[in-house]
Amino acid sequence: MGVHPANGRPVSGTPAPGGRLGPAPTPAAGRAADATIGIIANPMSGRDIRRLVARASVFPNAEKANMVLRLIAAAGALGVGRVLVSTDTFGISAGVLRAAERRGADHDQPWPAVEFVALDWHTGTAEDTRETTRRMRAAGANVIVLLGGDGTVRAAAAALGGTPVVPLSTGTNNAFPQMWEATVAGSAAALVALGAVPAGEVTHRAKALEVTSGARRELALVDVCVSTVAHVGARALWHVASLRELYCAFAEPHAVGLSSVAAMLLPTPRGHPGGVAVTLAGDGPAERWVTAPIAPGVLARVGIVDAGPLALGERRRSAVPAGTVAVDGEREIEFGPDRPVFVTLSGAGPLVVDIPGVMRAAAERGLLVSARAPAAPAPEPRSEPRSEPRSEVASDNPATRR
Repeated sequence: MGVHPANGRPVSGTPAPGGRLGPAPTPAAGRAADATIGIIANPMSGRDIRRLVARASVFPNAEKANMVLRLIAAAGALGVGRVLVSTDTFGISAGVLRAAERRGADHDQPWPAVEFVALDWHTGTAEDTRETTRRMRAAGANVIVLLGGDGTVRAAAAALGGTPVVPLSTGTNNAFPQMWEATVAGSAAALVALGAVPAGEVTHRAKALEVTSGARRELALVDVCVSTVAHVGARALWHVASLRELYCAFAEPHAVGLSSVAAMLLPTPRGHPGGVAVTLAGDGPAERWVTAPIAPGVLARVGIVDAGPLALGERRRSAVPAGTVAVDGEREIEFGPDRPVFVTLSGAGPLVVDIPGVMRAAAERGLLVSARAPAAPAPEPRSEPRSEPRSEVASDNPATRR
């Protein structure tokens, strides 16, 4: 499977009598020990060409590592027994491992057992996210937290099945994942993983756009755009002259990306049962024009030919004879007259955790309210200084490989 505990053992455990940290609980100790959260941090998110062109800020991997640590801390504070962490070659998992090792077993906050999910090799593509998602599900993850943008969530969606997901925004276009403090997101994920707030009450099945062209099939969670550009190339879209058709699962006016164009015409929230279809003028004549933030730092004036609703289950054939199809802002499919493009709006997207809904349920039910103050820590016995034990991290731990 490729799951490695940090330092060959759980990083920390739960409080023992007197406030000291005792051994990590075994699965027989109850539901808390069985609760497992997976955390996948995409090292490539928030670093693509659209940010360079627009002079937008790049989301640093050091902050992603800090977010992972805050997620772990929140999960441990609420009693989650086990957290699975993705590995990478960009220093995120290595930073998490170093922090876990420094933390030691005498910290005053409980931590879950932290395990690293290793891949056989890193491809540097979306397949890393998909395979890590599969392995976390097989290892028993009750909830998976994703750190990335629209592309990261889209990659994981194909492998999530019925596992609830918490998508956190660390990408370039972040129409689907949202910006939440990791401590709050980790608390919500923990409450769902523990069953304290049943997943059925605070999750919803997202809409998705299914794209087919010949044997190619792709899934988009936000938008699909058909352009006349012949080749995938750098994948990212920002030149509106080549854009011809836009299909959106939802369209929110405050979002960044192509869906913001549709949102200025037909605002459509995530919970709406339908989507939006827009015919774009490209470099041709237009009936009206929309100014929208199609990328960080880029407000573009986009010509519109027509716009209307897209019903759930409706299948559209593209009128563009040849070009490329972008899913969630990245060109993925090249097509021609012998491979026409079809787009269908479905209700088969990932099962998404409603973070405000979880925390509201916790407040209404008093789940985080206690009548007793925490026990004061026992006084530390005086002893002679002792040297730190030698690290037992295996040399093949994927979190330490470069």
